[in-house]
Amino acid sequence: MPIVLRCHPGIGPAVEGEALVAEDNFSARYDLDRKQGVFSRPAHKLHGQSYRDRILVLNTAKGGVASAWMLREMKQSGVTPLAFLFNSVNTILAQGAAFGEVTMVDRFDCPDVTREVRTGDRLRVDPAAGEVTILNRD
Repeated sequence: MPIVLRCHPGIGPAVEGEALVAEDNFSARYDLDRKQGVFSRPAHKLHGQSYRDRILVLNTAKGGVASAWMLREMKQSGVTPLAFLFNSVNTILAQGAAFGEVTMVDRFDCPDVTREVRTGDRLRVDPAAGEVTILNRD
């Protein structure tokens, strides 16, 4: 049976895909190898894992303008996540998601989205409706 999580209305098109989850923060500038499509910072909980075409579920975004324009660069190169789900996100990264046409939502009605969604879950993210549906669990 699907589980629906409610969130603040977000940015980008509705998408469906596999979740990659960590109780960690996110910086496009410092955490990623944007050419290979993997988490590259050794201290990150997702180090070595591919983010390409997956729905990233993380605590919060960190960083500024550089992270924002990097989302657009990632989208143009085709090495990008399908979507970002955050407990909270800063306005600069939200602007970057809009500029890069990357789906992003935050501010869930649950205390911590990284504890509700599991790596491997199949998700549907509908930013306009402010909903994330867990379609099935692996």
